[in-house]
Amino acid sequence: MKWRDRVATDLSICHGKACIKGTRIMVSVILDNLAAQVSEAEILASYPTLTSEDILAAISYGAELAREQVILLPLPV
Repeated sequence: MKWRDRVATDLSICHGKACIKGTRIMVSVILDNLAAQVSEAEILASYPTLTSEDILAAISYGAELAREQVILLPLPV
């Protein structure tokens, strides 16, 4: 599964933020829920138009961004 098949950006939808295609559900919302330890089942219940594949696509998209960007963290003292 390729995340590009399920994730899209459109300036007229959610201010151009990455969303699951055909929805206004931002990838960041899915990732925020996962980071808050919300289960996949709870996410799917909260957003009935989502599928498990959409959640995996959001994770893959996040992983791609992590590979492409470097965020410098302060060194411990």
